[in-house]
Amino acid sequence: MEEIRNVIEMKNVTKDYGDFKLDNISISVPEGSVCGLIGQNGAGKTTTIKLLLDVVGADQGEIFLFGEAIKKGSAKLREEIGVVFDDMGFHEFMTGKDINIMMKNVYHNWEESVFFDYLKKFSLPVKKKCGDFSRGMRMKLQIAVALSHHARLLVMDEPTSGLDPIVRNEILQIFREYMVEEDHTILLSTHIISDLEKLADEIVFINGGRIILSGNKDEILETHGRLKCKKEEVDQIDRSLIVNIQPGIFGMELLVNDRKACQKRYPDLVLDQASLEDIMLFYVNQKEEADAERR
Repeated sequence: MEEIRNVIEMKNVTKDYGDFKLDNISISVPEGSVCGLIGQNGAGKTTTIKLLLDVVGADQGEIFLFGEAIKKGSAKLREEIGVVFDDMGFHEFMTGKDINIMMKNVYHNWEESVFFDYLKKFSLPVKKKCGDFSRGMRMKLQIAVALSHHARLLVMDEPTSGLDPIVRNEILQIFREYMVEEDHTILLSTHIISDLEKLADEIVFINGGRIILSGNKDEILETHGRLKCKKEEVDQIDRSLIVNIQPGIFGMELLVNDRKACQKRYPDLVLDQASLEDIMLFYVNQKEEADAERR
């Protein structure tokens, strides 16, 4: 069986801006997977993507794309990467025809016919200035560009933020179709957790410039749970199983990191499956409480 390689590898990467520090992060994204980079605004998601794309340089650590260090192969590697940012990135006076002319001179693998087919598929007018596009149309335009030079890796920063549910679902379907090809990979930064529950294979949860939790999405959901109990019962729960504790409507709610162990040890207590959003909120509150204690 052929070994699955990592398309993205970040090893002990640090970037210190003074008022914010991305602190010694390591990320691996296997080929053929969708990796969700989640966290609050200001957690470090965009900085991570900028480092990956060599927009800013790391103070420490190593970054590899397709097995090559980005400094050594950056120009060649850009051919393999499609980028979709929150901002459109094109001058607002440009039309689809203008963008096609420009991109032919940027990417060796650019296919004009593929680009115009995507514009048609996404119902994007060819002659209309992209500055007059809606937010959803602007996202689709960026995706059309990314897919028209046969990128094997899509790197996206909040591509569905601010979109209505119908357009968001449409864009997620585009990503699903892209992933039909087994050598295609997506790194998706977002704070819309429901999108990742539908799409992601891997999760990297970053908070305050540090990775709090990472791994296979299904395994993370399988191992975590929400344990409900009375306030006086909390002290009976093994502390090593507890991520954090929050007041509930009828008592206390605990995020636990080993659902099977809790089911076995506390069969009389209510134990529900935790969502990704539950997990993120409990871990964020855990860090905030720890930081407050240190202060």
